[in-house]
Amino acid sequence: MKIFTSLYDKCLEWARHKYAVYILGFISFIESIFFPIPTAIMFAPMALAKPNQALRLAFIATLFSVLGGITAYFIGFYAFDSLVSPMIEQFGWQGKIEKAQGWFETYGIWIVLIAGFSPIPYKILTLTAGAMQMTFLPFLIASIVGRAAQFFLIAGLAKWGGKDMEDKLRQYMEIIGWAVLVLAIVAYLAYQLFK
Repeated sequence: MKIFTSLYDKCLEWARHKYAVYILGFISFIESIFFPIPTAIMFAPMALAKPNQALRLAFIATLFSVLGGITAYFIGFYAFDSLVSPMIEQFGWQGKIEKAQGWFETYGIWIVLIAGFSPIPYKILTLTAGAMQMTFLPFLIASIVGRAAQFFLIAGLAKWGGKDMEDKLRQYMEIIGWAVLVLAIVAYLAYQLFK
């Protein structure tokens, strides 16, 4: 049974759905506030399924992700104690918030740019930026640059690779999926061992 190939095929099927663009915008928005699954998981198959629209899709993902980041910033700014703190406790994110605060103290605005581009949870940093009352304009610029870099890089690769890349990924999806899963488990165990 090919688990990851089936998931990949399902993602491509969803990516071709007539409401996929609206779902992408919605997921991009809520992922920047609280949703645990990264937007790239939906965006990458969409860009591969529609390589000629990849740049447009990257713009949509960037726009709604930044709008979600702005929303999270203001939630953190105005409602951290009343709304965010109980949510942090419910999800068990206390350590993540403390780590994010440490990153802000060490790296300042650069951590928002890094989180916008990398697998670091952007939502944690958007809420923390608001709670720490970071200056809004640098936060906004870092968010735009970081999120655009991530989504336009994926879009560029999808546009460049096109249908051939989609076929190649499908061909090796089981190997890629299991490798990523094993790496995630090893990273988690290493983190638990050395924290």
